[in-house]
Amino acid sequence: MKITDDILYVGVNDTKIDLFEGQYPVPNGISYNSYVIMDEKIAVMDSVDGAFGEEWLSNIAKALGGRTPDYLIVQHMEMDHSACIAQFTAAYPKATLVASKLAFVIMKNLFGTDYADRQIVISEGSTLSLGKHTLRFIAAPNVHWPEVMFTYDETTKTLFSADAFGTFGALDATGAVNSALGATGSAFGAPAPCASPVSCAACDPAFGYAAWPDEARRYYIGIVGKFGEPVQAVLKKAAALDIQRICPLHGPVLTENLNDYISLYNTWSSYEPEADDIFIAFTSVYGNTKRAAEKLASLLRERGATVRIADLARTDMTHCVAEAFRCKKLVLVTTTYCNGIFPPMHTFINNLTERNFQNRTVALVENGSWNPAANKTMAAMLESCKNLTFVEPKVTIRTALNDASSAQLSALAEAIIK
Repeated sequence: MKITDDILYVGVNDTKIDLFEGQYPVPNGISYNSYVIMDEKIAVMDSVDGAFGEEWLSNIAKALGGRTPDYLIVQHMEMDHSACIAQFTAAYPKATLVASKLAFVIMKNLFGTDYADRQIVISEGSTLSLGKHTLRFIAAPNVHWPEVMFTYDETTKTLFSADAFGTFGALDATGAVNSALGATGSAFGAPAPCASPVSCAACDPAFGYAAWPDEARRYYIGIVGKFGEPVQAVLKKAAALDIQRICPLHGPVLTENLNDYISLYNTWSSYEPEADDIFIAFTSVYGNTKRAAEKLASLLRERGATVRIADLARTDMTHCVAEAFRCKKLVLVTTTYCNGIFPPMHTFINNLTERNFQNRTVALVENGSWNPAANKTMAAMLESCKNLTFVEPKVTIRTALNDASSAQLSALAEAIIK
């Protein structure tokens, strides 16, 4: 697939994978992106997952049409992008490996060699001339591994962004995420988005295809979300560049409305909400706590709020965590359990704190038959989060809703809106 006259896509799709990194459901699969820059000298950008080495090498051979590559540029040593380096070096024994110093250390850990006789070590500001293409390297430590480098092609003004700007989903022949592979609808009941070609903005004026924000958010928050400060640092470097396309290691090449994508990354990495929406995350054992959560959602909607609600025991956790970061206001509703909180709520809050959840408004609702302890437990778990505003009253339900606790919910709805 052509990206430009000189840049070709040689990546692969994984359509059989169920969990990316062993924890993120990917019903639409995942792409492992690799690119070839054709010039006087030829550079291959990154490898792919180990299960696809032969397919990847075949794609490279077809793209090169009998020529051989001069360089393999390794931007990221995570195994979904580096597992086939040994196969590449065996297939092309004269090719040179280009990577950061730490990447070569990890390479030796993985393959038993750092290819000392055929390596170029790059760092911030290093350049590599391929002929008419000049590649400039940008250090992107902890986005999301410490050895990461971005590559900027000064000739075509293309940013090869490693895992940044990546998203879940295998690609179809046009370069769009292939929704035919599985369900692409929101976990919260929204209709499935379409998957038009990446260069087409027909289904959403702001984005190449409508699925990108939701799946890219889930990818970012889950995988990169802890590293907001490093992302902010590399975004400042990118702001000085004239970028006409972004080529990530997962998902489609971004070619239009790039400021919208970059703006979202700035929002996510600065831990600011995207919308003044309310997310109610609840757990319930016998249904009483669920009824309280649903009543609160109804009260908020009656007051004009946009509300999403999810049962943490039945909704994929990665979607719920991403939704908490999208919304400005979060309501946690759970049952007292073993003198603490119901396990899925415990997991959910841990996921938030591990990813530096902050700058939000939070409301708490607990249920407890004889010794309610959930609100206290949740508040303690969130103590490490910065700039959280807790809404009063904190509601306590005794087994089931009654007139008193229903009045508390009404008061809480008013306070959340205000």
